[in-house]
Amino acid sequence: MAAGAAEAAAAAAVVEVGSAGQFEELLRLKAKSLLVVHFWAPWAPQCTQMNDVMAELAKEHPQVSFVKNSQKIDRLDGAHAPELTKKVQRHASSASFPPSANEHLKEDLSLRLKKLTHAAPCMLFMKGTPQEPRCGFSRQMVEILHKHNIQFSSFDIFSDEEVRQGLKTYSNWPTYPQLYVSGELIGGLDIIKELEASEELDTVCPKAPKLEERLKVLTNKASVMLFMKGNKQEAKCGFSKQILEILNTTGVEYETFDILEDEEVRQGLKAYSNWPTYPQLYVKGELVGGLDIVKELKENGELLPILRGEN
Repeated sequence: MAAGAAEAAAAAAVVEVGSAGQFEELLRLKAKSLLVVHFWAPWAPQCTQMNDVMAELAKEHPQVSFVKNSQKIDRLDGAHAPELTKKVQRHASSASFPPSANEHLKEDLSLRLKKLTHAAPCMLFMKGTPQEPRCGFSRQMVEILHKHNIQFSSFDIFSDEEVRQGLKTYSNWPTYPQLYVSGELIGGLDIIKELEASEELDTVCPKAPKLEERLKVLTNKASVMLFMKGNKQEAKCGFSKQILEILNTTGVEYETFDILEDEEVRQGLKAYSNWPTYPQLYVKGELVGGLDIVKELKENGELLPILRGEN
């Protein structure tokens, strides 16, 4: 051996080897695992620094016994921590080890990716959001889906590096955007363009419900529905604030929809109900009216019976 002793990481600890016999025994015991050995001299300060690096690598790679099948597979001369880290990571990933904490993490990631790809009937993994795409390919994909009235949910891969890298392996598709239907990868932008050109896209992807159908569902979402600017916690206009105050005095449960969050609903509901302003109050899917109507009903003592569905 070189000057001093040999250090090895067994399990998650660094073991100091003080004799040739002990070193041979370690090689025999770890014959089927990756063994990383540090030959060092106590008089060299850079060796002490590399000992610290070995200790950290041992924590990161518990399956490595810090050579494979008793054969030397690599060597690093000098105190170069980044290069040592790269070598350990490369050999550790290519070696065959029993199940480890890292493999359990991979299993957890696969389960998470499966859930994400099944989160909606049509899932788009993209750079940015449909409102603010952050690359040209993602922007084109969103435009095609919107043009064909395809209903989809999205995931911003910039928001999660683990998903961004993991999904490439999970789907065996190296680029973004990626479109999934019922958890199955359809493809990227080029594939979607081909499906559009062959008129197959509409049969592959689920269509969004027509606006009128959507508005009917929304107005019937709760027995009492208020379409307003803002929400229960924060009204974003004086009229909406006033109608909230009135409803809160009745003790009747109700739900709200923020029309500022959905321009399609904001414009479509005006024509659907033939009522040009907001807020709009609905009971069992039927329009009651806006703030002025609600005020009159309250003054006449008719509001509470209407909200309870008694009229």
